[in-house]
Amino acid sequence: MSHPYPGNYMSELAAGSADDTESAGDIQTRADCEQLVRAFYGRALTDPVIGFLFTDVAKLDLEAHVPRLTRFWETILLGAQSYGGGAFRPHLELNFKAQLKQGHFDRWLHLWDMTVDELFSGAHADLAKAHAHRVAQAFEARLRSFELQQDPLAVPGLPVVQHYGPESQSQ
Repeated sequence: MSHPYPGNYMSELAAGSADDTESAGDIQTRADCEQLVRAFYGRALTDPVIGFLFTDVAKLDLEAHVPRLTRFWETILLGAQSYGGGAFRPHLELNFKAQLKQGHFDRWLHLWDMTVDELFSGAHADLAKAHAHRVAQAFEARLRSFELQQDPLAVPGLPVVQHYGPESQSQ
């Protein structure tokens, strides 16, 4: 797969080159959203903590996923209304394959915030970080509620009935 950025852009990004920080402006276009998504996934896919979730568990097709995520962030940050669809369901399905933990969300947010800060600064960049934190918190809470539903004893208000074996019925 060829990388859409010329030269060694990803290694410069990971190193936090001076050129990136000096020219950082705010997120203003769809191309900016795509740049952010690609840079983040360039980092996340190889991350020792969460990379396996994308590559081994979800078997993410990045080229198919980038346009969808770009539309998501373009809608959130720029009001484009180009994204239509539920973002939670794929995460629920992933959680059933490999239970997502607080540490996975924390690591995702750390990489996201770091990528945003290295590429952009301004109101939309701040919104990108704030929204990611809100979504992560909401997704984690919803995933935990689904886990509770897997254990009927953990669901409040559900009556528990004791069933006795045949030997207890003969008394």
